[in-house]
This record gives sequence, C-alpha cells and structure tokens, in this order.
Amino acid sequence: MRYFDDFQPGEASEAGPYVVSREEIIAFAKQFDPQPFHLSDEGGREGIFGGLIASGWHTASICHKLAVEHLLSKTASLGSPGLDELRWLKPVRPGDALTARFEVLSTTPSRSKADRGAIKFRFEVRNQHGEVVMTEVANALFARRPEGSAAK
Repeated sequence: MRYFDDFQPGEASEAGPYVVSREEIIAFAKQFDPQPFHLSDEGGREGIFGGLIASGWHTASICHKLAVEHLLSKTASLGSPGLDELRWLKPVRPGDALTARFEVLSTTPSRSKADRGAIKFRFEVRNQHGEVVMTEVANALFARRPEGSAAK
C-alpha cells in the first residue's frame, strides 16, 4: 500500500493500452452524452468530425479507470476534491488504443489534518499514434503513513 508520504514530485508511470470499441462509444453516449457524433457513424459524418467519436467524458472515464487499476487501487486514496483542468485535444475513435500517463506535480501535507495530504497529478492520454487526446490536472487526497508502519 502506498501512502501520501511515498509520492514524489516528478514521479511518473503509465497504464494501458485500453482499446475503445464502437459499441461502448455508442452505449456511453446513449446514457450520458447523446449527441449525434457520439451515437452513430452517420451522425458523426454529418458533423465536423467526419465520423463517430467518443464523448470526452467517456475518454475521461477511461483515464480514470486506468488510474484506479494502475495506481489508486494500490494506495491509501481518500478521493478527490476536484480538477483544475480538463482538455480534450483530439477525437477518440473506435479502435483507438489509449495509454494514460500519470505524473505527480506536487505533494502538500494538510495543514489542518495531520493524517492526510493532497497530491496534484497531471494525466495525459495518448492514442496508438502517440497523439495526446486528453490532458487533466487533478487533485487527490491520500492518507499519511501510519506511525510505525514501514515505507514501501
């Protein structure tokens, strides 16, 4: 288990690839973002994207899934107070293989609660061509290492 104290600014890791299917793009869009360019090839061709694309919220969800599987599930995560920035830079299309990179930007011990600290991360999602499709600056809270427990 990793605690707040185990993270260092500049540390980075990657997860993926995650291949996005046409079916999941449409299913996500039907439930959460039912715009024509997310719902069908035809709707996508009629717009500026030239075909079906994933919702940006879907891309952000995939990034979060990779973050949980690769990073957060192995930590003393206490959740997140929110994002500072979220940018969708290129469309994600069916068959794209997404890789997420997670970089620690800063670590700040809590001034009011000694048992926790905040970590600012930069997430970057790339497709199989190495193109950055999404960036995010996120804040997360982590428990401090309990006294007497060994560092990992």
